Order: sequence, then C-alpha cells, then structure tokens
Amino acid sequence: MKDENCGYCQGGELLAKFGIKICDLDVSQLILFKEQSKPGRCIVAYKDHVSEIVNISDEERNRFFADVTRAAKAIHAAFAPDKLNYGAYGDTGCHLHMHLVPKYKGQDEWGGVFQMNPDKKYLSEAEYEEMIEKIRKAL
Repeated sequence: MKDENCGYCQGGELLAKFGIKICDLDVSQLILFKEQSKPGRCIVAYKDHVSEIVNISDEERNRFFADVTRAAKAIHAAFAPDKLNYGAYGDTGCHLHMHLVPKYKGQDEWGGVFQMNPDKKYLSEAEYEEMIEKIRKAL
C-alpha cells in the first residue's frame, strides 16, 4: 500500500525535498538525509505505508530492524561516528521510518537529543554522491 502524498512511497520530488534514495534493502529503503550537519545521517523507511511498528508482523519487524542494523553498520564503517542515535517519529508523515543520526564528540548536541532538521549544512551534488558511494561500499 502506498500514499500519494508520501515522499517515502512516491519518491521523486516529494522525497527530493529532504532526501536522496541510496538503495533498497530487504523490506525498506535507505535514504541519505539532505541536511548533513551530522555527516552520514540517513533514514531507513519501511517498504509500505504503515504508521506504526505494531502494524506489521513480527517477521516483518525483525526484517525491518535487520535493515536498520545493516544501515547502521555501513554508517559506522563509512564515517566512524562516536555514537549513532536512532529516532522513530512520524507525527506528520505517518510512514514507518527510523532516523540514523551519527554523533561526533566535539560537535553540538553531544549528550542531548539531536535537532530534527537544523537546516545548517547542505552539500553539492558531487558531495552527496561521494557520501552515497561510501555508504554503498560499506553495505
């Protein structure tokens, strides 16, 4: 099931407002978050338009978290963060997804919750492609 107003479901311009698809995983897709004040920040979005983790079977949940783990390992390998924070929200989009936010000691917000969209750092197309390639190689 898909939602015509959802960037995760539709891709294209809706997704391009905030992210760039890296690849499909087992039951989800891996997306590079365009705002990169936390280098390597990504989103793992479930394949179907469901709102809650309780809306999928135990098997699908386990496969989703396996995708999250695979993405987390790739982010650790590609960017060597000191910590990776995980955030599952969806108050507005209502599509099951998880933010993977690398944290680096000495940067802002260490020891606290990350800011959802600080709107501080956007990259060139070449820089995004370089990040995406690092993640793909680490997958």
